[in-house]
Amino acid sequence: MTQTRQLFGTDGIRGVAEEFPLTRDSVYWIGRALGHDLARVNPKARVVIGQDTRVSSQWIADRFLQGLASVGVAARSAGVITTPGVAFLARSQGFDAGVVISASHNPWTDNGIKIFSGDGYKLPDARELAIEKEIFALLQDSDSTPAPEAAPTVVSLPGESGLKEAYVSWLAAGVRGDLTRLRVAVDCANGAAAAEGPELFRTLGIQSTFLHSAPDGENINANCGALHPETVAQFVSEKKGQFDLGVTFDGDADRALFCDAEGRVVNGDAVLLLAARDMLGRGTLSNATVVATTMSNMGLELALKGSGIRMLRANVGDKYVLEEMQRVGATLGGEQSGHILFRDGDATTGDGLMTALRVLEIIVRTGKTLAELVSDLKVFPQTIRNVRVREKVPFEKIPAVQGAITSGERELDGKGRVVVRYSGTEALARVMIEADSKEQMNRIAESIAAAIQTALGV
Repeated sequence: MTQTRQLFGTDGIRGVAEEFPLTRDSVYWIGRALGHDLARVNPKARVVIGQDTRVSSQWIADRFLQGLASVGVAARSAGVITTPGVAFLARSQGFDAGVVISASHNPWTDNGIKIFSGDGYKLPDARELAIEKEIFALLQDSDSTPAPEAAPTVVSLPGESGLKEAYVSWLAAGVRGDLTRLRVAVDCANGAAAAEGPELFRTLGIQSTFLHSAPDGENINANCGALHPETVAQFVSEKKGQFDLGVTFDGDADRALFCDAEGRVVNGDAVLLLAARDMLGRGTLSNATVVATTMSNMGLELALKGSGIRMLRANVGDKYVLEEMQRVGATLGGEQSGHILFRDGDATTGDGLMTALRVLEIIVRTGKTLAELVSDLKVFPQTIRNVRVREKVPFEKIPAVQGAITSGERELDGKGRVVVRYSGTEALARVMIEADSKEQMNRIAESIAAAIQTALGV
């Protein structure tokens, strides 16, 4: 094994349920490896676990809990809860780690394992690598010693209602302002937001209509949620005048996207802009700096600059945004996809429900509509091409691909951007182009995507 992580991507371990690394045996050994890692520091380590609504999440959680219990690590289950809900519980209730069984925005057939430290932060790459080494060692030994089939000492569902209630109460307590006049359409993606979203919005008296809040184990993210923001946008548009805005979450509700009262989609770049201006005005935008990613539009950078705000770019993945925020002391960062990190409080990860509440607060505080708050954001034409690949070879080692990238950058001559990267969770190469014209943008994107397809495509 090299010093490159093989199981952990940018958001934990992810794959197809029932296939490696998410077989019933491998999940047990992953749980045992984490248990070993925790017990070395604290022999009485405790873990809180939560899950999304996928049909496979329960057996994966139960099997993971068996692995923890096999090395004496105690656990409590919050049942179906958002990913940031588990991060909150880990840091606020003295757990040594928090574990989430979820594949976020992926199809229901996929699943994953996300791990937070006891401080509520995602594990650093070095620690993930150390846990990986132990996982592979245990898997090798398991060839002669299969994983036991004993019933788990803790059953993951339905989970402890008090844990979920603590999370909802914390979110509600952080709201400053009366949100009761707002009329909001809320798309829960048939995911984890369906467990806490309705209670949270009712607690705050928000006039809410909930969509896709009846999960059946297989309908998570299905033509709904943050992967399909046009769904809630169309609903709001068709109900003209009945809603002030719409909000939509992904499967584990660590991100949120929006639409305005006319049904126009408002993405994470626009949320960063309106939040940055609000925080700057209130004196909470540390160093007048926002951390975005390589995928954020040039239009955001220019709009922020016009407000006297500096924008830095991190690698894609909210853990890398957070690392850059911590490095420069920023209190706001996020991704175009809707992961927004507010560090002017004690949140440690992107939280879709918190993001929704922050946007609603700003609308109430300013007296402006969502459309008015982002009206001056001029978006450069942007396209993304995804190419499924056999392996992730560094692009600079493939002359044809590197040549296509260099040619595109030379043609744009600083009036656009070329970003080519591998997905951290899937076998995909992503080609993102921004340019003055759509014709130029599409031509460059197709040229680079074709080069990747020829060299690495499946």
